[in-house]
Amino acid sequence: MAIQIHKRMALPEEDQRFGIAQSEHRCENNLTTITEFLLLGFQVSESLRILLFSFLLVIYWVTICGNLLIITLVTTSKNLHTPMYFFISQLSVSDIFVITDIVPKILHILLNNGGIISFADCITQFYFLGASETVECFLLGMMSYDRYVAICNPLRYSTIMTNRYCTIWTVIIWVFGFSIVLIYIISTAKLKFCGPNIIDHVFCDILPLLELACSDTYIVHLEIYLICVPLVLIPTTVIVVTYTFISLEILRIPSMTGRQKAFSTCSSHLTVVSIFYWTMSSVYIFPSKGRTLTTSKILSLLYTVFTPLINPIIYSLRNKDIIKAVQGVVYK
Repeated sequence: MAIQIHKRMALPEEDQRFGIAQSEHRCENNLTTITEFLLLGFQVSESLRILLFSFLLVIYWVTICGNLLIITLVTTSKNLHTPMYFFISQLSVSDIFVITDIVPKILHILLNNGGIISFADCITQFYFLGASETVECFLLGMMSYDRYVAICNPLRYSTIMTNRYCTIWTVIIWVFGFSIVLIYIISTAKLKFCGPNIIDHVFCDILPLLELACSDTYIVHLEIYLICVPLVLIPTTVIVVTYTFISLEILRIPSMTGRQKAFSTCSSHLTVVSIFYWTMSSVYIFPSKGRTLTTSKILSLLYTVFTPLINPIIYSLRNKDIIKAVQGVVYK
């Protein structure tokens, strides 16, 4: 039996275009349970959608190739077998997870002017996004601590930032990141969706999804608040405190050349941190009142698509060791 698809009046041809057929389930109150959602993506002209498709496809492949290059260089080049580059390679792995989780579905949506996604796939997409971003937050915190030890306690750097220490903390970060978000993911998966099934977004984000729930979402919102606030505050505090000490230490260096050299070791990381937190804050923290849906979609693309693209570029263009490693591979 076909499920009834609830639509907005502005989209009368969607069910004919997609030929949606779903199995029907009934809630206790006789409302139909939605098992699939319609992601609208960008509702623009066909020529503009093709342009966006081509643009995102290029970005996707450049991002994958750039991050894989970073991972390969760090793995194979002995000059890059240091804690900082190890964390950079882990950041590249996280970026690959994020962009692979988001972009292929967006490309499908752009080709079809919208796309169907099952409830299970929707939850899975948001789970990998949330877990990967959590991992990235804590990796950036670990990288700032690495810079703190390197600049403020250089004589003990090799004894503190050992391979074993870095590996243990990296494993903890990955396991923690993919475990902690399960709390609100499982709660979201238990919600009932009996009303409209149209998500006017480019991927399954938590806020548009919760707006469609028929059941009470208070517990889910509470869990998200209690979990995400510490997840953001802990690495942010680490970054702010470590860079405060780093700045004070750099100011003690008598020569301007010495200061510039010390700061250059942190500049790439600071740039990545600034871009990451600015794009995330623009979506989830800054007030969204008066913001159009198109603006929200573009801002969402900034931290899910463009940040993974920019990270390897920053570390490649502003890092002499990586440039040297690339030249060693090319001219070998």
